[in-house]
Amino acid sequence: MIQTSGVIICLGYILGLLFTAVPWGGVWILVAGILAAVIFRKRSIKLPKFLQKPENNHTKAKAVENTWKNIPHPRVWIAAGLVGLLATFYLQVRVPQPGAKDVSKFVPPGNSSNQEQLVIVRGVVASTPRLTRSQRGQFWLEATQIDEVKNEKGPAGVPKGVTGKVYVTVPILQATGLYTKQQIAVTGVLYKPKTASNPGAFDFQKYLKQEGTFAGLLGQQVNILDDGRQWGWWQVRERIVRSQVIGLNIPEGPLVSAMVLGSKAVDLPYDIRDLFVQAGLAHALAASGFQTSLILSVILQLTRHTKKATQFTLGFLALIIFLSLTGFQAAVLRAVIMGFAALVGLVLKRKVKQLGSLLLAATLLLLFNPLWIWDLGFQLSFLATLGLIVTVPPIIQRLGWLPPAIASLIAVPLAATIWTLPLQLSVFGVVPSYSLILNIITTPFISVISIGGIISALVALIWIEAGSFLAGLLHYPTDWLIKLVELFSQLPGNSVAVGSISTWQLLAIYALILSVWLVRWWRQRWLFAGIVAVGLVIVPVWHSANNLFRITVLAAGSEPVLVIQDRGTVTLINSGDEGTGRFTILPFLQQQGVNQIDWAIANDFPGSDSHGWLEVLRHLPIKNFYGYAPKPENLIETQVIQQEVQKSQGIYQPLLLGQTLNTGAIVAQLINDQLPILRMQIQDQNWLLVGDIKSNEIAQLVKTGALPRPQVLWCPPQSLKDLVLALQPQIAIASEADLEPKVLSELSQSQTKLFFTGRDGAIQWTPNGEFEAFIQATENKSSVL
Repeated sequence: MIQTSGVIICLGYILGLLFTAVPWGGVWILVAGILAAVIFRKRSIKLPKFLQKPENNHTKAKAVENTWKNIPHPRVWIAAGLVGLLATFYLQVRVPQPGAKDVSKFVPPGNSSNQEQLVIVRGVVASTPRLTRSQRGQFWLEATQIDEVKNEKGPAGVPKGVTGKVYVTVPILQATGLYTKQQIAVTGVLYKPKTASNPGAFDFQKYLKQEGTFAGLLGQQVNILDDGRQWGWWQVRERIVRSQVIGLNIPEGPLVSAMVLGSKAVDLPYDIRDLFVQAGLAHALAASGFQTSLILSVILQLTRHTKKATQFTLGFLALIIFLSLTGFQAAVLRAVIMGFAALVGLVLKRKVKQLGSLLLAATLLLLFNPLWIWDLGFQLSFLATLGLIVTVPPIIQRLGWLPPAIASLIAVPLAATIWTLPLQLSVFGVVPSYSLILNIITTPFISVISIGGIISALVALIWIEAGSFLAGLLHYPTDWLIKLVELFSQLPGNSVAVGSISTWQLLAIYALILSVWLVRWWRQRWLFAGIVAVGLVIVPVWHSANNLFRITVLAAGSEPVLVIQDRGTVTLINSGDEGTGRFTILPFLQQQGVNQIDWAIANDFPGSDSHGWLEVLRHLPIKNFYGYAPKPENLIETQVIQQEVQKSQGIYQPLLLGQTLNTGAIVAQLINDQLPILRMQIQDQNWLLVGDIKSNEIAQLVKTGALPRPQVLWCPPQSLKDLVLALQPQIAIASEADLEPKVLSELSQSQTKLFFTGRDGAIQWTPNGEFEAFIQATENKSSVL
């Protein structure tokens, strides 16, 4: 489909976009193009031996096969380098920036959602409302006007005209019934999103920026300004989902709808979504190539006796309708472009090269939106498709001793896993252990459900009751699929955290995969290449586990949450609330490759919550847990945690006043169980974690010696000044920096170095380095790039 020169130009453009992650990346691409032009001056060269095909004395074509003829002209290589250079500038130009009247310009100083300044934002609903994990309705709003609310009576004055898109969350009842293109007014608190504060945490600011959004709105009330319904594809989607939910109930109904339209177009319950993602079946919830190929196969089969032009027209219309229903997702756009290429080949009676079709689709999509080059869904979609094109045939060939259907059943998920797993390790650091076998077992179920779901969706557009009836026939396969995934998710070792691999590891593994595909020497030694790839992941993990000592104070609100890594032994101190456990502690431990917590210490600090420990225990076993001493007010919580610890074969013991606990990494002692105050000896440093303490208590405790002088102090911000002046630690860490300027000025004159996790993010320390703030370190790396 694409000539060699076109392939070189397209690859130059894609590499140019990728090299934006490298300083002077565009220049390097241009230099590479010039070098290629010099090296390939001759239009025909003999391939090196490791690229040559095996000897064959029965063919006269051997010499031709081992020679690369018709090498692109040197000017093509130079043009590819220039295209790559221009691509780096093009991406920078397309990076979203807030306009002069962007709604984010009206966020009050303070940069957080805690500001109490109410505003009314008017605009047009840009997406169908969805349910968040916190059980609030979420949608995007194209803002047109904003006005401050001075009192309960209403707006303060004349609304100001604004532009830009807003990420809106409101109480679920306020979002019920909203639809796209509806004009509404939302009363709430406008805020700017925060960047990730902890390693491995979700970067909300980056996510919104990719969507071209720079502000969020914590809504309280929604007023509808225009109730005149306009036709839209959301109505078709809603009809399909409603029909399938009526026939299957929840969660089977939304699951079938997600397998037809994609999870981004369907509000799938988070427990089902998480279940499939953790099991390695996230692709089953994404509308992409499978649905597209299925739709085209049905259309072409039904119209096989008609003219080619008719087949092309009906196939094209079917693809456009499917694309509109799924919401123009990158993976679906890729599949639709490749499907359209197949239709063109059908009309022209030419065989379409799938690899060229994939490259064309990637180039067109990245011309449309170059920012997709860093979109994880886009990357995984193209890598999986590339794997199906180039790796499935050789795997099937090696499995020739099996029936073709079974060989294909094994080859497809295996090929997709080979090409996508390195990227998943780089981002998530987790291997779903049973993913391959589960994909093989569930493929028949997924195929039946997808085909049946598409048929019921089509029928529901004509007669909703008939569509519901047909969807009901999918109850048993859908129920069996969910139970099968649940079964595998409960098996021991269902997911193994190996830690996020570095960029050099990622590039080295993909270099091996490409070598096995393109180089005959490596192709013949594919098993050796696989062992090397596994070693590239395992050896650094083993080395880190046996040599790393690091203390991380996580940004976790008002409670001190510490993770101490001591050469493979992990100690967790405090857990925060459920949100802290789910979105802060677990992602960090997952990124670090932690599969077990050896020691856990729970103190009754302000903000502590047993739900945080329960969230951690659902995912990781804890061998030794020292927790709250049983009291009437926390007896039930203590019993629940104790049961969960015992389920994971751990030991639960209460941490008593004055008791000394030696974990090997630290020596800890609870010296006050009311405030509380926890003293720790970590290597040669004395740490002191102080709870809610009043000014008049500090002097008394210091006088009696109950507050020993530490090198490192953690305390609430309201006690920071008194404790720093009284104890004079080398390092002081507090949760928030919202102190009076006079207090900050007095503290700056002391010899104590101050950190605020709310401002600086997580604080990390290693014996060979200084205390380092995560946000500052991240910004320094970004500025280098």
